[in-house]
Amino acid sequence: MDVDLIFKIAAIGILVSVLNQVLVRSGRDEQATMVTLAGLVVVLMMIVQQISALFELVKTLFDL
Repeated sequence: MDVDLIFKIAAIGILVSVLNQVLVRSGRDEQATMVTLAGLVVVLMMIVQQISALFELVKTLFDL
């Protein structure tokens, strides 16, 4: 696992939390929820790509 991936996920988390707080305090709760969901989807897509790469590595390693 690359350390850059952890930093990217942390940066996305910080950005989403700041945007969420700003939107909640300005009375836009629905948009805050959408920002949170969008951040979650972005992070999940990054993790799915890494898991896919791991499966490909295991597949080539064991000649499956």
